[in-house]
Amino acid sequence: MDINFHYQVPVNIKFKSALTNTAKSIFFKEKQKADSLSVVFCSDNYLLNINIEYLQHDTYTDIISFNYATKNEPVDGELYISMDRVRENARLFHTTVEEERARVIFHGVLHFCGYKDKTTKEVKLMRSKEDAYLKMYNRLKS
Repeated sequence: MDINFHYQVPVNIKFKSALTNTAKSIFFKEKQKADSLSVVFCSDNYLLNINIEYLQHDTYTDIISFNYATKNEPVDGELYISMDRVRENARLFHTTVEEERARVIFHGVLHFCGYKDKTTKEVKLMRSKEDAYLKMYNRLKS
């Protein structure tokens, strides 16, 4: 599986191999086949334009995911991540930008694995999965 990073805004990723290995582990542990994943780091305005154009939502968001695979095929996806939102969320949730960026990436991967976050029950499960994979990521960084 290929994971590629693209930068519409500058981003310094210190633990890229831990990040990619954790993302690959999520697909494996959640029994979701994946061929490729592109992660695009961008600004609020860049992601807002994507949100309006493709999803008809006129709101800021931290992440948008697109899976180009058809049903029952391995994931061929893109994650668009607003670094403006990541920085703001890190401040609001009293965490580091690095930790919040990893959480958002894992959140997007979990969406590709079928997890949703519309109901309270779904959000609780998603958060517990994110927390578990963040622990794995932090172990791999050491």
